[in-house]
Amino acid sequence: MVPVYKRLLLKLSGEALMGGQNYGIDVNVAEAVANEIKAVRELGVEIAVVVGGGNIFRGVSKSAGNMDRAAADYIGMLATVMNAVVLQDALEKLGVYTRAMSAIDIPQLAEPFIRRRAERHLEKGRVVIFAAGTGNPYFTTDSAAALRALEIRAEVILKATKVDGIYSADPMLVSDASRYETITYQEVLERQLKVMDASAISLCMDNNLPIMVFNMKSSGNILKAVCGDLSIGTLVTAGQKGQPA
Repeated sequence: MVPVYKRLLLKLSGEALMGGQNYGIDVNVAEAVANEIKAVRELGVEIAVVVGGGNIFRGVSKSAGNMDRAAADYIGMLATVMNAVVLQDALEKLGVYTRAMSAIDIPQLAEPFIRRRAERHLEKGRVVIFAAGTGNPYFTTDSAAALRALEIRAEVILKATKVDGIYSADPMLVSDASRYETITYQEVLERQLKVMDASAISLCMDNNLPIMVFNMKSSGNILKAVCGDLSIGTLVTAGQKGQPA
């Protein structure tokens, strides 16, 4: 397999690490993800990861109740740090050199995020795991993924989700919803398609950063996405309007 990107950012949701559980982390899923990341790294691709925290706590979830939004978001950031440490451990058990970098200061667990240091880690072949989102409340980890991808000059964001791409409607609710192979940022915003939040899409659109949306539950899909296989998902760019798969 031949990669089409030299440097990329993988956006991994916290929910993806739950596996079949209703809460928490399935270490077997973390190990499977780590194996796929290792395979990508062995192709010579520089890879960074942004992890979410939805498997433990989300600031906008029902579990947050009537908490102050800023306080709830900070708790969500701490959840992403836990996920980052789990993923780092899984990678290092496979012999993959990693660095966890946090947007909030937790020196016992992760380095502080410094852009030039992150780029240097990537150049040295290390997988960099970004935790704690942007370090600010009211911003999702989708926005963090777009921001970090631009800061490290990634060529694409790989958005790992529960479904195999972007559909004209929710495929869980609409049986005849059609999947797009390619779609523009503008169409995603206009149709309010639930890919990433609007601020993340706008940031990618303003800087012409492609987004590949794919289902991570199918083994080998991360590697296929790195190699540009559009049969497994949807590519969001500034180019052609929505093309059905």
